[in-house]
Amino acid sequence: MKKNILVALSVAMLGFTACSEDTMDDINKDTLHPQPEIVPVKLQLTEAIMSTGYSTVSGDLAFYLSSWTEQEFGMGNNQLMKAELRNSIEWTASSTFNNVWSGTYSNLMNVQQMIDKVEGDVAGAGLQVDILGMAQVLKALQYGILTDMFGDIPCSEALKGSEILQPKLDAQKDVYALVMNTLEDAIANLQKATDADLNYAGAQDLVYNGDPSKWLAAAYGLKARYLLHQSAVDNSVYASAEAAAQKAIDLGFAGMTITEFNGSSAYHPWTAYIKSRSYVASSSTVSKMMKANNDPRLPLYLNGGEAYNPGDAEAAKISASVAYPAWYKTGSQPLHLLSESEVYFILAETQLRQGKSATAAFQKGVTSSVTEIMTICGEDASVAADFAASLGEASLQKLFEQKYLAQSNDEQVETFNDIRRCEAMGENWIKLTNPMNTQSGLNRLPKRLPYGSDSVINNPKVAEAYGDGYYIYDESVWWAGGSR
Repeated sequence: MKKNILVALSVAMLGFTACSEDTMDDINKDTLHPQPEIVPVKLQLTEAIMSTGYSTVSGDLAFYLSSWTEQEFGMGNNQLMKAELRNSIEWTASSTFNNVWSGTYSNLMNVQQMIDKVEGDVAGAGLQVDILGMAQVLKALQYGILTDMFGDIPCSEALKGSEILQPKLDAQKDVYALVMNTLEDAIANLQKATDADLNYAGAQDLVYNGDPSKWLAAAYGLKARYLLHQSAVDNSVYASAEAAAQKAIDLGFAGMTITEFNGSSAYHPWTAYIKSRSYVASSSTVSKMMKANNDPRLPLYLNGGEAYNPGDAEAAKISASVAYPAWYKTGSQPLHLLSESEVYFILAETQLRQGKSATAAFQKGVTSSVTEIMTICGEDASVAADFAASLGEASLQKLFEQKYLAQSNDEQVETFNDIRRCEAMGENWIKLTNPMNTQSGLNRLPKRLPYGSDSVINNPKVAEAYGDGYYIYDESVWWAGGSR
């Protein structure tokens, strides 16, 4: 009898062990969604594009940095008020940009799955080199923004899932090498797709409706951008950046934008933010610059209200903005991943830096920007070319002022990059006037942004680099003359 009981208990324990092992095998599996390998890559493309625009290019980065750059005025007695008054805790906290940090890495995981499926010919995806090129463009763009904002970041060991839960930080110089190599791969694949007239993406592509030739032009435009970013540490990039920008234009580049907003149930992120938070208003830095040149955008920027002086503590405490640029009102305006005007301004800068005439490229950049704003707001866009011509011959001062004004739409991230890059070269084309940038003799204008709390809490390597967060005021990123 005792023997039988022991046998029965042994069988029962084996059963429990098997059950336990089965449970452990399944515990990390997502049973609520289809596995990535069975999802067609084109269906992943839509989410990849929208997340890149809504969460990385725009979103919290643009909102906060608009106060830093003085392209908007932060108010609302809350987050943007603290940003406007250069509250050190608001800027240094790892929680401030955690949504951007984690959201971008999550989207990069999606993009990397797309790349792996095409390169690995998973479920017959191997022929879709057009989507492969698109995914590589999005990968380069997102890694570019991450490293521009945060400096050294997880890259070579990132996106490995449970294989590497605590990836190391790669030097920004190495991340830039990956960005440039990824763009070269994208260009090669998009050229193949263009030559073969492929369009596997179709309507799932929210930018170009699956046209690889337009993605090819955009890839060259991004190549020009990321080459130019390195000019403070390598002035030999001007010729290659000029060539890339010219190639983009020759291929017909007319902007890389998302237009899937109807202004009623789906909004541009800036419009959505203002409707829900009302934390920004017009800045006198922009309005004064526009007024000095009789800029036709000035009435639209003021939008029937007034502009506030950066750092005005009383105005920043106003609970809701009373005036903000009219182009944020429609909600259906295009969201720029890369604007036409930026590529023309890149072309003009590289020409000026090499002692060449840049007036044609400069005026085309101005015309493109003004035309777009006037069109969005339902105004006469024919004034754009005349206004551009009235500015006369190009100079670096005029170029950076007009690029600054153009990017007061939704490209504040690139303005942050431009100002830091020029500062590293000993140039100060845009005069920032917020008196709170210096407090008690200390700099309170960030030179970079703090890592996201998800990684600071869970990855000792990131936690060590983050420290107390105050490094953001003292340590420039690599391409701006820093060490990381």
